Amino acid sequence: MCGITGYISDQVNTIELKEAVDSLKHRGPNNQSFWERNGIGLGHTRLSILDLSEHSNQPMHSHSERYSMVFNGEIYNYIDLSKKYKIKLDNPSDSELILKLFEKIGADFVKELNGMFAISILDRQTKIIYFFRDRLGIKPLFYFFDGENFAFASEIKALLKYKLIKENLSIDKATINQFLNIGYISEPHTFFKNIFKFPAGHKASFLNKKLTTNSYWSIEEQIETSTINNEKLAKQKLDALITDSVKKRMLSDVPLGTFLSGGIDSSLVSAIAQKLSDKPIKTFSVGFKESQYNETEYAQKVAKHINSDHHEFIVSEKEVLTLIDNFFNAYDEPYTDSSGFPTMLVSKLAKQKVSVILSGDGGDELFHGYGMYNWATRLDLPLVKSFRKPISFALRQMSDRYKRASELFLYQDNSKIKSHIFSQEQFFSSTKEISKLSKYQKTYLLNEIVTSNRKLKASEEQAIFDIKHYLKDDLLVKVDRASMFSALEVRVPLLDHRVVEFALNLDPKLKIKNGVQKYLLKKVLYEYVPEKIFDRPKWGFSIPLDRWLKNDLRYLLEQYTEPKLIEKYNILDVEYVQNLKSKYLKGQDYLYNRLWSIIVLHKNLEKYL
Repeated sequence: MCGITGYISDQVNTIELKEAVDSLKHRGPNNQSFWERNGIGLGHTRLSILDLSEHSNQPMHSHSERYSMVFNGEIYNYIDLSKKYKIKLDNPSDSELILKLFEKIGADFVKELNGMFAISILDRQTKIIYFFRDRLGIKPLFYFFDGENFAFASEIKALLKYKLIKENLSIDKATINQFLNIGYISEPHTFFKNIFKFPAGHKASFLNKKLTTNSYWSIEEQIETSTINNEKLAKQKLDALITDSVKKRMLSDVPLGTFLSGGIDSSLVSAIAQKLSDKPIKTFSVGFKESQYNETEYAQKVAKHINSDHHEFIVSEKEVLTLIDNFFNAYDEPYTDSSGFPTMLVSKLAKQKVSVILSGDGGDELFHGYGMYNWATRLDLPLVKSFRKPISFALRQMSDRYKRASELFLYQDNSKIKSHIFSQEQFFSSTKEISKLSKYQKTYLLNEIVTSNRKLKASEEQAIFDIKHYLKDDLLVKVDRASMFSALEVRVPLLDHRVVEFALNLDPKLKIKNGVQKYLLKKVLYEYVPEKIFDRPKWGFSIPLDRWLKNDLRYLLEQYTEPKLIEKYNILDVEYVQNLKSKYLKGQDYLYNRLWSIIVLHKNLEKYL
């Protein structure tokens, strides 16, 4: 795992390139290198995982010296590809395979890769620079383009080391309302004008100040005309796919372990990894001393059953609170997902023992584990569609729990229902609320249309929305930044594209059956771990932010909702914010995420303006 950066511009100097590379050192502490020639630069910082020798340092150059590459990620089938294409690897590594495969078959080589990656390859003869990002967007890639100058990097902080970018930095205000609505900024936009997220599942070429981008994989293209509905065969297929995915991701020349929360997804990945290992694998969990937020007993039960070498970190809430500054440093633009705090903490602790971790991310989106999918089904019922406003009115007359639920029925129209369900399930501001909260009405709308080869159920469309947006631009961002902040590589077996393609075509009745969510995935898990261990409510990997903002983090609430600060930027309505804060402090705890997004927004405005 690594960090990459580079540019095509006559306005960048060696010092700036070196500073950009240094800013990514946390992603790769083992080596930092760069290459420059005639207004083109490439930089790389390396976390050594495969082939620990200096031969795999980057930028890497082809034998002919025509091609130069920087690459972040891992390719799990590189040995198979070397055999398929009869490519001799001098110092076997996935980096060497990428460069030689590109040289042999061209840009379509990316379709052969199984892995997570962001790749840049420069053709020094034609001056074309190529880019490739993995199918699901597991690894990040940002780029800056102002019509003249082009630069790219694994993180925005590296781009800001280039003087021409930093001195002309301006906020893209059209992202603000989207952020307030969903808690993150979705691809292709960022908080900044002229800085973009390179799209997942795409390849591109840059030549003569023009970036040409093409898709090589998309979710919609994987949806087939019929579904897999034979439970026995589906279970066998899913077990085999996940087992092979885990096996491929256990390839490492450094110590490897798994995150084990005790939930369905991490338990399945850990159990299969242990089955494939000839010695106890290292498993890691983190819990709070405050018992209400400590579920490590479940992880202990799983670890005991699979006989892993389990490491449990019990921390106080105070220890998590010390990560506030690191949290905002790790995420270079407004980002609200507070589960980044415990993820950052367990990554830091796991790094003491291993350099590679397997995690269970993706299971909820692929196999329908969120309450959002039940809501999508409910709101799609003809009777509910006809009487949604009266239903909402009736719910508002009841307790706070029902008042919160009432908002789910008040979506603007069917074209925005998916983002509305997500927003209200996560306790963010609805578009109706934002029209009162924000003085700036322009916004980037999320693409909620799903075009496929068969008619999808509402729950399927909601899940696809989450894969395209929430998973990619929130959850995977969380894991990448939180883990790489401690130079820990996290691999996600459930997001092997073969598993994803299988899940997209699995009958929804095998995802939610008799009220049981993630039904088929659980059936596979119970082949490895007893079902009774999981007979409990679903519990997320979270912190008690709703309580902290009234106590330990009250200072952030007061500082970043202060009227003078709000007036300084003149983006939000002062009176609306104060009213929101007053309701929260008087007991409407569910408003915490609305206020947290306002805090995060103003903290970023203070940082960059």
